[in-house]
Amino acid sequence: MEEDTDFRIRFSSLCFITDHVGFHGTIKSSPSDFVVIEIDEQGQLINKATDEPVCKISEILPAPNNFAKKTKLGFPNVSFEEGSNQQVNTLVRCSDVDQNRQSGSEREETINDGTSQGEEEKVYLLGSLLDEKTNELLNQFACDIKEKWNSKSELTEPSPEFSLGRILDKKQRAILHSAIRQKFPFLLTVGKNSEIVVKPNLEYKELCHLVSEEEAFDFFKYLDAKKENSKFTFKPDTNKDHRKAVHHFVNKKFGSLVETKSFPEANYNAGNPNIVITVRFREKAHKHRKRSVECQERKVIYTAFTLRKENLEMFEAVGFLAIKLGVIPSDFSYAGLKDKKAITYQAMVVRKVTPERLKSIEKEIEKKRMNVFNIRSVDDCLRLGQLKGNHFDIVIRNVKSHTNDSANLRERILEAIENVKNKGFVNYYGPQRFGMGRKVHTDQIGLALLKSEMVKAVKLFLTPEDLDDPVNRAKKYFLQTEDAKGTLALMPEFKVRERALLESLHRFGMTEEGCIQAWFSLPHSMRIFYVHAYSSKIWNEAVSYRLATYGSRVVEGDLVCLDEDSDDDHFPNSKVHLITEEEESANTYSIHQVVLPVLGYNIQYPKNKVGLWYQEVLSRDGLQTCRFKVPALKLNVPGCYRKILKQPHNLSYQLREECDSDVKAEGSHIDEATLSLLISFDLDASCYATVCLREIMKHDF
Repeated sequence: MEEDTDFRIRFSSLCFITDHVGFHGTIKSSPSDFVVIEIDEQGQLINKATDEPVCKISEILPAPNNFAKKTKLGFPNVSFEEGSNQQVNTLVRCSDVDQNRQSGSEREETINDGTSQGEEEKVYLLGSLLDEKTNELLNQFACDIKEKWNSKSELTEPSPEFSLGRILDKKQRAILHSAIRQKFPFLLTVGKNSEIVVKPNLEYKELCHLVSEEEAFDFFKYLDAKKENSKFTFKPDTNKDHRKAVHHFVNKKFGSLVETKSFPEANYNAGNPNIVITVRFREKAHKHRKRSVECQERKVIYTAFTLRKENLEMFEAVGFLAIKLGVIPSDFSYAGLKDKKAITYQAMVVRKVTPERLKSIEKEIEKKRMNVFNIRSVDDCLRLGQLKGNHFDIVIRNVKSHTNDSANLRERILEAIENVKNKGFVNYYGPQRFGMGRKVHTDQIGLALLKSEMVKAVKLFLTPEDLDDPVNRAKKYFLQTEDAKGTLALMPEFKVRERALLESLHRFGMTEEGCIQAWFSLPHSMRIFYVHAYSSKIWNEAVSYRLATYGSRVVEGDLVCLDEDSDDDHFPNSKVHLITEEEESANTYSIHQVVLPVLGYNIQYPKNKVGLWYQEVLSRDGLQTCRFKVPALKLNVPGCYRKILKQPHNLSYQLREECDSDVKAEGSHIDEATLSLLISFDLDASCYATVCLREIMKHDF
């Protein structure tokens, strides 16, 4: 592989805060030389196995019930007027849709189940909540829209609207929204300051170009009903290109709410199979909420465990576990990412998997240098940053003085360790965050995503290294041909992320929209990881500029953290203070309190040269108007603040001689023996051991 010169230049230009000479050595000679153990929020190392028995969660909880959002309101205690029936029947004739017809037996089971029983209630409801004139005008508005569509004439711009007036009662507004959309799926309702405005649903019209109006009518009723565990099936279709167009439309417009799959129709002819497209609601992401008795009964299973992995990238480990457990990578949650070339211990939670099921794959995953233990049931998933920090046990081999340094090596080592213990180190994001040694760095992908350059981001993700192995041969083939199906045949099974992306590209195409769908095949944590990598790169550059410009002085316009007990980067704007001229003169604050913003939409910039530097860099990268939100991928980046200096805790070390010869001459100088340094310390969450070692050794890795 070619040397990653850009990467080396980037990291060799980083600053140091201490002034000792340092020493030379080699880290990560083997994974066992670099051991990382998470420290949980209670301050305990998580690598200690407990004797807690595996809880048989299946005996105390029912099977998980994954459901879509319920219909918000029923219609209790509402009186209905018989007089409204005639008006509604008139509108039904206008719509040219027989509401009782279904496109298949399954449709009958799903749609009618959810809506037909309440259909007449909704019909009468419009008459009971709206006065006679408004009801008549609404019916006429609906008829006019349908007539224009049926006559193939285009709607004038702006889109016509009909106001129902202001309705002060919130519950009545909610009921009306639902009733109108259920009765007239070709209409939209929007709220404006207690006013309900009705508009034509142009997405309904667009779908009518692909499927029958009957299907479009029922599909939009299905969407609005949001009946849990329900599904919708379009009519059988033998045309593959047409099915692809329907898949594309539904996923483009409603991909965050539903998913589509194709299945052969029952009793189909093998020579000319009829394929049906089935739509079902996606499982809603778990949200914190008050747990009622009903919620407890429906609770999704969460199983916590400690993962030990050796010389394995974390996303690859999660992908392998997902395959073995029959879930998807986004079902796993964790507090932080861990090094590849290391032995790491970290807490994880997987949902929809019982403790017994996880325990059953222990032997299989040992072949991939993974172990799981401390398996137990819990009530919730983990979130990023939900840890106190990490403990490191590191062996630095072949320790020796820097070139032309004649001082005693032991003294150099002691000086370096004591200096960093007392003064700290520059809190850079470590090289592993950016994909050290690779042609394409993670921050480059993040920048493309922030600029909504979806095709470019996909190509960067699938850029091969200069290696002749199956993975890189597959990537090279894709960049040459953009043939996702052919690349899938070449891509090894264990590359879960790459295969998920390629499967989506095969389905939706290598277009901007197809690439958006492809990114959705990866978990949210991975999509946001790339954007965070770009923000991290800019932060590294910012702190180098800050220290080069002002040194260790706290100057006017700097930002400081007022929370002395804060160990993480997630403190609010209210805890960040802007240094005044008087405070600079009085030396009110120390350099250890200075923070710099990590890019996002909810941060403030320093009011000095550093703030101007941020604006120049954003302009350089084409982000001067960026709001740090990527709506197409549901990515929101609020940003945070990060202290520019950090200190290791509980630092200890031991020097060990390793002689090549069996007998060492008595009285020989210590430098004639090979030295190894065994060093242990704790770091706060989101700090990097390689960065701390860089400051100690004054050596770039």
